[in-house]
Amino acid sequence: MNSKPSRLLVPALLVFAAVVVALNAWLGFRAIQSLHDSEYAVAHTWQVINQVESIMSSTKDAETGSRGFLITGEDRYLEPYTTARRELPSKLDHFASLTSDNPFHARQLTELRAVMEQRLDLLQQGIDLRRTSDRDTVRAMILTGTGKAEMDHLRRIADTIEAEERRLLAIRTEAADRDNRRAHYIIALASALDLFFIAFLFRYFATERAMRLAAEIDAEHLAVAREEAEQKTKEVRSLNELLEQRVKERTQELETINRELEAFSYSVSHDLRAPLRTIDGFSLALEEDYQDIVDATGRDYIHRVRSGVQRMGQLIDALLQLSRITRAEITQERFNISELAESVASILKEENPGQDIVFTIEQNLEADGDPRIIRVALENLFGNSIKFSSKKPNTRVQFGWDPGKKAYFVKDNGAGFDMFYANKLFNAFNRLHGDKDFRGSGIGLATVARIIHRHHGTLSGEGIVGHGATFWFTLGLRDD
Repeated sequence: MNSKPSRLLVPALLVFAAVVVALNAWLGFRAIQSLHDSEYAVAHTWQVINQVESIMSSTKDAETGSRGFLITGEDRYLEPYTTARRELPSKLDHFASLTSDNPFHARQLTELRAVMEQRLDLLQQGIDLRRTSDRDTVRAMILTGTGKAEMDHLRRIADTIEAEERRLLAIRTEAADRDNRRAHYIIALASALDLFFIAFLFRYFATERAMRLAAEIDAEHLAVAREEAEQKTKEVRSLNELLEQRVKERTQELETINRELEAFSYSVSHDLRAPLRTIDGFSLALEEDYQDIVDATGRDYIHRVRSGVQRMGQLIDALLQLSRITRAEITQERFNISELAESVASILKEENPGQDIVFTIEQNLEADGDPRIIRVALENLFGNSIKFSSKKPNTRVQFGWDPGKKAYFVKDNGAGFDMFYANKLFNAFNRLHGDKDFRGSGIGLATVARIIHRHHGTLSGEGIVGHGATFWFTLGLRDD
C-alpha cells in the first residue's frame, strides 16, 4: 500500500535536491561575484589614493627641482621638474579615468588641473626669471607667497580627494568583509545540504537494498507458504468431500427420523386418541345413564376421569402442534402484523365472552415472516395473557412495537411471574403456576419459542408477581 507513495517521494526528493544544489550554486556564484566586486572596489579605491599620492609626489618633485635651480642656477637640478612636467598630464588623465564614475572627483579634478597648471606656470616663470634676472628679483617673486598658497591649495584638494576615498574605502572594506562572510556561510550551508542529501541518498539506497533482500526472503517464504497452502487446500478439499458425504448420510438419517416422527405423530393422533375417546365416552355414559345409581362420590370420580381424559387430549393436541411447527416449511413474506393481531384478538374475545377483555393494538405494524405460523405464536401469547388475567376484574392486553428494544411486545395485567424462574419460561412442561390456579399444558411458550427461533428472532420475558408480564420478540430485520 505504501510502495507507490514511496516511489513517488524519492524522485520528488531528488528533484528537490537538484533544485537546492542548483540554488546553492547560484547563491555561491552570486556571493563570490559580490565578493569579487567588493574586493575590486577596495583595490580601485587604493589605486585612486595611490594615484593622488603619485600626483602630489610629482608636484613636490617639480617644486623641489625648481627650488634647486632657483638657488643654484644649475640645470641639473631641473631634472625632477622636467620629469614631473612630463608625467603629470598622464597621471591626471589616469586619475580621471579611475574616477570617471564619481561626479565629486570630477569636480575636484577640474579644480586640481587648474591649480596645477597655475603652479607649474608659476614655477616656469621663476625658472625663466632665474635664467634672465638676478637672484634678488627671483627672491622677491618667491617672497610674494603666491607659490606657497597654490601649493597649499593643491594639498587641500588632494586631502579632500583622499578623505573621500578613505571614506569609500571603509565602506567598501566593510562590504567586502560582509560579502566574504556571506560567501563562507553560503558555501558552508551548501556543503552541509550536499552532505545531507548524500547521506539521505546513501541511507535510501541502503534501505532499498535491505528491503529488496527482505522482499526476496519474503518471496521465498511465500513460495513455501503457497506450497503449504496448496497442500492444505488439498487436505481441506478431501475433508470437505468427506464432510459432504457425512452430511448426506446425516441428512438421510434426519429424513428417516422425520419420517419416524411423522409416523409417531400419526400414532399419537390416531392410536392414542381412540382409547381416550373410549374412556371419555363410557365415562359420559356412566355420568348420564347411571347418575341415579352412582352416589355423589362416584359422580365426582367420573368427573375427574373425564377431566383427566380431556386434559390428556389437550396435551396431545399441544404436542402435535409443536411437532408440526418444528417440521413446517417457512414461507417468508411481508405482512401487516397489526391486522393479524386484530384477527387473533377478535377470536379470543368471542371464545371468552364472560371475561372483560380489552385489547390495545398498535396499528400499521409490518413484519417479515410466515403469517400462518406467526398467528400460532400470537394465539399462544394472547391466550396466556387472557388465561393469567382471568382472576382480575378486567383483562388488559397490549400489543405493539418497542423502539428502545427494537422488538414487538405483548403486555398484560395478569398474575405475572417470579423472575427467578425466568430461565424456565420457554421449556416444554415447565409451568410456573399450578393447575388449580391456571389450567394449561405447559407447551404454549415452548411453541412460541420454537416459532421465533425458526424466524431467526429472539424471545424474552419480564414479569412481576401480581402485576402482569411483558414478552418481547423479534423476527429478523424490520423496517423502522
